[in-house]
Amino acid sequence: MFDPVIAPSGTLLGLLQRGRGDGTLHALTAPRSEALAALNHCVLRDPRHDWQVENRSLYYARLYLDLHGELDAIEAHLFGPEDVLDTDESRTGLALAVLGHLASYGRREALELLRGYAARGTNWTWALDELALRDDDEGLRALAEPVLARFPEGPEGDAELAATVRDSFEPRPWRLWADDPRPAVAARVRAAHEAGCFDRWQRQMRPAGPRPGWSVQAVLEWAQQGVERGAALHVPAARCLTAVAGPEDRPEIVRAAQDGTEGARCTALRYLADTNDPEVLDLIEQAVATGAAPVVEAAVASFERMHSLAAVDRARAWARRPDQLGAAAGRVLACRGGVRDRDLVLAALREAVRGDGPDAPTLWTLVDGAGRLGIGCAAPVLRHIYRETASSHLRGRAARALAATDPSFGRGFAVECLWDCEESTRELAARHAETGDTRVVDRLRRLAADPAEEAEVQTAVRSRIGQEGTAV
Repeated sequence: MFDPVIAPSGTLLGLLQRGRGDGTLHALTAPRSEALAALNHCVLRDPRHDWQVENRSLYYARLYLDLHGELDAIEAHLFGPEDVLDTDESRTGLALAVLGHLASYGRREALELLRGYAARGTNWTWALDELALRDDDEGLRALAEPVLARFPEGPEGDAELAATVRDSFEPRPWRLWADDPRPAVAARVRAAHEAGCFDRWQRQMRPAGPRPGWSVQAVLEWAQQGVERGAALHVPAARCLTAVAGPEDRPEIVRAAQDGTEGARCTALRYLADTNDPEVLDLIEQAVATGAAPVVEAAVASFERMHSLAAVDRARAWARRPDQLGAAAGRVLACRGGVRDRDLVLAALREAVRGDGPDAPTLWTLVDGAGRLGIGCAAPVLRHIYRETASSHLRGRAARALAATDPSFGRGFAVECLWDCEESTRELAARHAETGDTRVVDRLRRLAADPAEEAEVQTAVRSRIGQEGTAV
C-alpha cells in the first residue's frame, strides 16, 4: 500500500483524514454533499499511515449517521472489478470496519453489505470477523456454504481451509459451523479444526534457533546467519546470550561489540546494554562512529533501552550531537531526565519538528517528555504538532502533553477532542473540557448514552456528570 496523500489541515478533507474532532464539527456545518464526498474519500482511500494502530472506523461511522449518508459509494468500492485485481486487505478493511459499526447502530443495509461481501468478496475474512461480532446465528449459518465453497475439496483446499480456521481472528462462525445440522458442513469444519490443531502442535515440536548447550560463539554465529538471510536476529540472540554467557565470556562479547561481524556486533551491543556493562556506553559511541547502518541502529536502540544513571548522564553529554545518537539522547532525557533537562528536551523537540516535520517518529517520545517534564514553553510546538500531524496517535500524545503544559487546553483543543477518532483522546477530553461551552455538555451526554463508546471514555464522562444528568 502506498503512503496516503494527506490534504492540508485547514481543509475539511484534511481534518477528516486526520480524524480530528474539528473534522466532524466542520462536516456538520458544511453543505451535505461536500461533507459526504470528503467522508467517502476517506473511507474508500484509507488515510492512515499505520492502519493497525490508528482508529478511524467508529469516527467515520458516526459521521455517516449524523449526515444520514448513503452507502452506495462503499458498495461500489467493495464489489467493483478492482476487488479482484487488488487483493490487499488495506484497500477494503476500513470500509468493512465502518460497515461493522453501522450494523451495530442498526443500519440494516450495512449488515447486508457485509453478508454479501463475506460470500463473494476478496477480503471476505475481514467481513466475516465483523459479522462474528454483530450478526445473529441464522445470518452466519447462511454463509457456511459460500465460505466453504472457496476451498475446493482435496488435499490443497483442505490444507488451506485448515490454515484459515487455525488463524481466524474471530472463531465464532467456525464454532457455529462445526455444530451445523448439515452433515457436510459440520464434518468439513471439524476436520479443518483438527488439522489446524495438529499443525500447530507439529510446529511447536520443531522449534528453530538456539538449543540448550549452545556456546557464546554459536549464538553470535547464528545472529550473523540471520543477517546473511536478510533477517535481523540480534534481539533474540541477545536474549540467548543472557542464558548461556557467564562472567568468563565477557571479553569475547566485548571483542564482538568492538569489531565483530554485523550480526555479532549488534547482538553484543544489545546484550551489554541490557546488562549495564561498564564499557557499553563507550562501545555504543564507537559503533555509531565506525559501524555500518544496521550496527548504528542497533547501538542507538540499545542505548535507548538503558535506565542507569550513567546512561542519563551520558545522554546529557550527547544531546547536542547532530546525529542519530544525539537524537536518541534527547529521547532518553525525555523519558528519564529531570527538571534540569527541560531545555535539552525542548531543543530536541524543536529540532525534530524543524528537520523532519510533524510526523517524525522521534516526536512520540519527545512529546511525552514535554508533558512529563511540564515544559510550558513547549506549548506552541505541541499545538503545531496537534494541528498538523497525520497520526491520530501522535495527536493524542500532543493533547496529553498540552493538558499538562497549556492552561488554555480545557477551553481550547479539549473541546474538539471530544469528537476525536481515538478513544484515549476522547477520554482525556472528557476529563478536561470546560463545560462553559454548551457543545461540551451535549457531547458528554451523547457519549454516555452511546453503546459503541469505550468503557474508559464513559467512565470519564460519568465522572463529569451529576446525578441529574447535568455536567459539573
